[in-house]
Formats: sequence, C-alpha cells, structure tokens
Amino acid sequence: MTLSSSTLFLRLGILPSILVASVALSACQDSISTHEQKKKEVTKSIHNKANNSATSFDDASTDESMVNNLTAEQKMAANLSNYRWTLTSVTNNKAQPLSTLTSIKDQVRLSFNQYQGQNTLSYSVGCNTISAAYQLKDSVLTIEDSMSTKMSCGALDAAENDLIELMQGDSQLVLTENNQEDSPILTQLTNEATTLVWEGSLTAQAKYNSKGDTIFWAVNAKKIPCNTNTAEMCLQVKPITYDEQGIKSSEGKWAPFAGVIEGYQHSSEQNEVLRLQRYQLDNNAGASQEASTSAKPYAYVLDAVIESSLVE
Repeated sequence: MTLSSSTLFLRLGILPSILVASVALSACQDSISTHEQKKKEVTKSIHNKANNSATSFDDASTDESMVNNLTAEQKMAANLSNYRWTLTSVTNNKAQPLSTLTSIKDQVRLSFNQYQGQNTLSYSVGCNTISAAYQLKDSVLTIEDSMSTKMSCGALDAAENDLIELMQGDSQLVLTENNQEDSPILTQLTNEATTLVWEGSLTAQAKYNSKGDTIFWAVNAKKIPCNTNTAEMCLQVKPITYDEQGIKSSEGKWAPFAGVIEGYQHSSEQNEVLRLQRYQLDNNAGASQEASTSAKPYAYVLDAVIESSLVE
C-alpha cells in the first residue's frame, strides 16, 4: 500500500469545499430510455411512500408536538440519522452489479447526522471517510460541500472513487420498512440510474433514547493490551479538550479502550483525532465501558475524523 506522507487537519467539523456537484435530471421527449423508466418508477414510489416513510421511524426521543411541526423533509432527515446504513446491493442502469462495490458491500457504510443545525452525511468503503453537507427536498438528496481524509487505499481505491462519483449530485431516495426486523431499507437512485440499496441499523441515540455529548478523542495507530492479565489488544485513546476558538487547550493520558466506536475503523497506519457523540446508557444496557474505572456505561458514535497523521 502506498501512503501519503501529508497530514490532514480538519478543525472541529468545518467543511471546506472540495467536491461540489449538482446535476439536473433531464427528460427525453421523443423516446423513454431505460434510465427514465427507472426514474419514473422510483419517483412514483416516492410519491406513494414519502408520507409513510416520514412517519414510520419517528425518533423516540423527540417530543410528539415537535415532530408534528416538522416538514416532511425534516422528518425524513431525522429518520435517516436514526440509522447507520450498510450497502446491500448496487446495480448500474442496465441492472448489472457494480463489482467494485458489490464485492465489499458489507464494509461500505453511510450515515446521516444533524450537527449544530446542519444536515451532514459521511460514507466510507473501509478506507477514507468522506463527509459532506446535504440538502433534502421532495425526497431528492443533494450533496453539497465535501471533505475527506487523504489515505491511499490500495485495492480499495477503485471502489472509493466509484462511491464518491455516485454520491455526487442529486439522488432520489425511498425509505421503506423491513417487516422482519427493525432494519429499514433505503433505496437511492442516482442521476445515472445506478441503484444503491442500504440496510439500516439503529444508532445508539435512537436505540437507547439518550442525548449525546460531544467529546474529542485522540486514537493512536498502535494498539495496546487491554490489561496486564490478557493478550487481548485494545485501542489506545486519550481525551482532548478545545476552547471556543477551536484551539487545543488540554489533553489527557493514553489509556486502553475495550469498547466499540460505532462507525469508526481503526488504522494501524495513522494517528487520528475523532469527534464523537457519547451516549450515557442504562447500567444493564450492555454498552461499552469507559477505558478508565468509571462505572458509567456509554455508547460512542463517530461524528467526524478531524485530524489524521501518518505514522513515521
């Protein structure tokens, strides 16, 4: 694997403009192509299901009166952010699987977030994390400013490039229930009539009905033993504090962390600083424990990778 030697510092979730694309959907008046037939079918489905999808997955932590005052787009955005999405299939405009992504679909992830009043999303094929602001109108997703870590991904480069291209511009979304379990299905139709199907799993906030706190952790590229009596290896983390101007004001000591950071994939090649959402859970909820001796159980969800540097 060839790695870049540059250091990426992305301060506190500010999204610089790197990738901006918005491509208008075109209509053909003389003949209807396969692309347009698929688009019309999905559009019709959207109109039939939009109201249901906007109310089927209401955030349990949101007051009912507030939910009733939300627009359809706001409800859908809130519903999308309740889940972490894993790719289950991707087919091109000829209904053929896109092999670069299909072969690794279980590690292709998408998440929607609402941070300081802004709708954001992030996605990854298991290498870099790409983050972007987005707009949602009439079930049409428009990706805005984007940012990415800059790791060379080797065999994953082609898949990552394909996913970045698919996520640019406008996509039509359909959100449907999965009657078998609490795993909704998100169908995304791109401008080029490529169809991505994602399966959702509840986030910690939605699952445990707990408001999260924003914290920052440094994560070392090197893992350490979880304790002196076991060979099990754990993440090596330390807390970091920033002041109101975004300047680092303090940092703690390195300690082993035996829990899980949802949405995060550790790299042995990079030291990273993460912005996390931490959710305090019930004592019997089976959540990850603090790296220290704290008895309070928490769930940790990745919000953004704000700093990344290659190990020399």
